[in-house]
Amino acid sequence: MKILGVASIIIFLLSSCKNKSGQEMHSAFLTIDSHIDIPIKLTNDSTYNLEEDNSLLADGSRTDFPRMDKGGLDAAFFIVWTAQHECDSIGIQRANDKAHEIIATIKSRINSSPSFAQLAFSSDDIIKINDSKRHPILIGMENGYPIGKDISQVEHFYNLGIRYLTLCHTKNNDICCSSTDESEDKGLTNFGIEVVHELNRLGIIIDVSHISDSAFYQVIKYSKAPVVATHSNCRALCSHPRNMTDDMIKLLAKNGGIIDINFVDEYLRTPEPNAARDSAVSIIKNKYSNPKISDKEKDELSMEWDAIHTKFPSKHATISDVIDHIDYVVKLVGIDYVGIGSDFDGGGRVAGLNDVSEMGNLTNELLKRGYSEKDIEKIWSGNFMRVFREVENISHEIKN
Repeated sequence: MKILGVASIIIFLLSSCKNKSGQEMHSAFLTIDSHIDIPIKLTNDSTYNLEEDNSLLADGSRTDFPRMDKGGLDAAFFIVWTAQHECDSIGIQRANDKAHEIIATIKSRINSSPSFAQLAFSSDDIIKINDSKRHPILIGMENGYPIGKDISQVEHFYNLGIRYLTLCHTKNNDICCSSTDESEDKGLTNFGIEVVHELNRLGIIIDVSHISDSAFYQVIKYSKAPVVATHSNCRALCSHPRNMTDDMIKLLAKNGGIIDINFVDEYLRTPEPNAARDSAVSIIKNKYSNPKISDKEKDELSMEWDAIHTKFPSKHATISDVIDHIDYVVKLVGIDYVGIGSDFDGGGRVAGLNDVSEMGNLTNELLKRGYSEKDIEKIWSGNFMRVFREVENISHEIKN
């Protein structure tokens, strides 16, 4: 009778798990998005309120706390993004000043919403803040350009709260070459190698999204800690230099790192030819890269960017395409090396994942693809938390 009783309990538990809805699972998970660009909006628009649902506004924003609640998104990295200009003292100082302005804005906005969110600076903070029913918000820096060639700036930004650094953006800087710069790919600079060591020492996650192939291989060679591609996809499914080759993904996994899948249309599937759209995109990008551009002009260009798909309709990427990239990584290297980095408010948005309020759709679709509850939890946070803790542990070892 005792054996039958135990068996009955096991059958009941298995049945309960099988009948658990996607929404119930999603609500139970700790969910982390490693790349959200809403600070661009916050810095340029002092009236934007994170405590209100802004989905009905015509500004194209993707992120606020009510929508995070609706979509079951717990934690997110808010990004300090600076555009790349000349690597001279004037350009670097301007970028450095801008980075400080964005960090101050993030801190001010989060600190003024204590019932909704709190800044997190460690893996333990993420757990504690999430347990308090608030959103853990971390700060990532996209582009090492503001550092210039001053290694002390790495620790300076760490002290300001930066917990990952994307080494470059769309153009080369003093740290490394970019995947989308048209000049020769020379990988990491000597200063860049020094930066990698300093990031390891401090416990800052190294983000390899945007960097050139050669730079990636050198980062893997020199980093003592796992690295993350916080918002990248698979080049085998979409041939874009921003995406990662099979060999790169395999090395990333061997390093213990992860690739967080991005929701940007052009990184998910190769766009259909459209000369008019390509021309419009090129014009917007060129205008945005102008160092003399005003904040008002940036806002106008951001709205033009969001209107591109409406103005030049084509077959867009969908949530299914996002999961195709997840599937590809899992089949290539296993479930332990993939996560989510939406790029919301920085171009990320596909049908079924239009903003943070629809994040639960991803869990539902993963269930339909046959992923287990344990696997989905790894994708949403388990893998990222493992990497973050390892980066912190290696930092402690280096310091001691």
